[in-house]
Amino acid sequence: QVQLVESGGGLVQAGGSLTLSCAASGSIFSINAMGWYRQAPGKQRELVATITNGGSTNYVDSVKGRFTISRDNAKNTVYLQMNSLKPEDTAVYYCRYWTRIGDYWGQGTQVTVSS
Repeated sequence: QVQLVESGGGLVQAGGSLTLSCAASGSIFSINAMGWYRQAPGKQRELVATITNGGSTNYVDSVKGRFTISRDNAKNTVYLQMNSLKPEDTAVYYCRYWTRIGDYWGQGTQVTVSS
């Protein structure tokens, strides 16, 4: 049974930084891409950033220049470095892995940015 476990969320002041991690437990193969989503209260879940096997990255416009996604293939782990955080970044952040046989989601980690 594959599980994705996120960590690194918390409370931070505006302008601060946090780094989220998402690690896969269990046997997981053929990961094509990894990504981070977020969902703020009353809003739809949105895709924040993705990274492919080859290292290509994409970001939603609102986080470009502030967030950096990276991955450690040997550890099946994806990271999201978040700098210059804003109150509007407050949300539950979820990781997602796309594999050849299906997708996996993490349970979510809360990020709260105070003004």
